[in-house]
Amino acid sequence: MLERIFKLKQSQTTVRTEILAGITTFLTMSYILFVNPSILSETGMDYGSVFIATCVAAAIGTLLMGLVANYPMAQAPGMGLNAFFTYTVVFSLGYSWQEGLAIVFLSGILFLILTLSGLRMTIIKAIPKNLKYAIAPGIGLFIALIGLNNAGLIEVNQGPIISLIMESDTLEKTNLINQINSAPPQIIQFGKLTDPSVLLTVIGFIILTVLMVKKVNSSMIWAILITTLIGIPMGVTSIPDGYDLNQLSLSPTFMKMDFGGLFHLEQGVSLSNLILTLAIVVVSFTLVDLLDTLGTLYGTASKGDLLTDQGDLPNIEKALFTDATATTIGAVLGTSSVTTYIESSSGIIAGGRTGLTATTTGILFLLGIFLAPIASIVPIAATSPVLIMVGILMFDGIRKIDLSELDSVIPAILLIMIMPFTYSIANGIAFGLMFYVLIQVVLGKGKTVHPILYILVLLFMLKYITI
Repeated sequence: MLERIFKLKQSQTTVRTEILAGITTFLTMSYILFVNPSILSETGMDYGSVFIATCVAAAIGTLLMGLVANYPMAQAPGMGLNAFFTYTVVFSLGYSWQEGLAIVFLSGILFLILTLSGLRMTIIKAIPKNLKYAIAPGIGLFIALIGLNNAGLIEVNQGPIISLIMESDTLEKTNLINQINSAPPQIIQFGKLTDPSVLLTVIGFIILTVLMVKKVNSSMIWAILITTLIGIPMGVTSIPDGYDLNQLSLSPTFMKMDFGGLFHLEQGVSLSNLILTLAIVVVSFTLVDLLDTLGTLYGTASKGDLLTDQGDLPNIEKALFTDATATTIGAVLGTSSVTTYIESSSGIIAGGRTGLTATTTGILFLLGIFLAPIASIVPIAATSPVLIMVGILMFDGIRKIDLSELDSVIPAILLIMIMPFTYSIANGIAFGLMFYVLIQVVLGKGKTVHPILYILVLLFMLKYITI
């Protein structure tokens, strides 16, 4: 049966090799079971429910990849996409997490339409390669900043005093300005290393760094567990008296998408601006997921010699379909966009060549629900080092940027800088594409720009003009 489904002999592999490869991929990726609920719960979502949603969404996406596309890649809620959901969609744009799930669902549907119509590959080809390569490093910087801020190692303040000054009368303004002059606020400042939580984060990052450079398998999950244990005598890790798995429920986030709220007009907001903002967010989710998935598919496939002599990936349409389907299902369950993970390369390097590897990983993600008691204990100080390290690893893409192509290098670097500095992945993509099109038009190369980019840039420009 396994031979008939996965064509093991054709791929020159065995059941044992595939299962061991699937276990390797799971151990490498399992940190997401702890990190994803940690990030999404900041929006007010139930931690336990998000934990289950993460396990189930990752299991469904990965099983689909194995059984439908017969590829050894695994899927889970994406790092960067979960940060975009929490810090841009909810915190910055003011959507509720229920509305955020509705946006993820819509982006999944758009993903499916683009995939089935063939437009997905057209968009990929339309975006210049330097901008494609810049997205991962930009998201990496953003994730690293989030990790540093969550840990308290770097404190990022939104300048509330400045907002108060703008809204106050003359007397209040004078008092607030005097307050600022006596103690000037810092928008970004270094945290206190004497704080136990900050110190534990530093210790955790040192442990993770040592494990990574020594190439220890499953370094991230080991670092999380060790740091959590160290946090017990430091008073950072809290151990509950008991934990009942029966208390876990998916109901707090299941089918909680709020589509009606997306079109609720607040005072001072025009309908056109509301629709433009929604369109920008959905397109941004789709673009990031689209580029991330395609890059990961080709990157991991190349490690396992799964590409054709022409550099193509057979059955890529099926792989893209499973990715879009998993994102839609993930929104229903209660998590941010699901995407293919670069960590899948660990299983491929271990010998995984077929969907049996992914199927094994998917089953382990389902069994991961029983790790919930451990997940409830893990403090932010233990997951923050992983965020910082993931950010560092995502900088790998910057070496692919061709610095000799100045007309696309400037937009690419701008894209990287805008993401962390504005706390928004969407802003980074928008400004990168806008400046690329502007430069091409100035150089008289406007005809070489794909019409799809003009449509995207028009959407972005309308959004910023109407703010």
